[in-house]
Amino acid sequence: MSTGTIIAIAVGAVVVLLLVAFVTRAASRRRDESRRERAGELRQQARSRSIQAESARASADEQAAAAERAQAEAEERAAQARQGRANAERRAVEAEHLTESARDQHAKARAIDPDASDSGQDEALAINERNAR
Repeated sequence: MSTGTIIAIAVGAVVVLLLVAFVTRAASRRRDESRRERAGELRQQARSRSIQAESARASADEQAAAAERAQAEAEERAAQARQGRANAERRAVEAEHLTESARDQHAKARAIDPDASDSGQDEALAINERNAR
């Protein structure tokens, strides 16, 4: 083989290697660019989902606060109802004591009044009529 042929084969081999390197490098750049685009899309989706999650979290916090306020109001109304019930029971007991005291006083008055009948039925009916009003 002649020297010119060897040089031509060597130059051809170098050119082929350079072409292969160039094509490989171009393919690598295209692949990297494609990956960058896909990564950008994924980042955008992640940002969108983060915003949705923040919105959902804020809505949940708002609902929880509203529920807590409603529960506090309900507990306050229940406490007021218990207090009202206790006051009513206390007044009922006081009324019963006052009624007993009034009956005792009527009995004492009947005992010392020479004109009163021995039966307290008339006075009891009068007391019951006043209580019914």
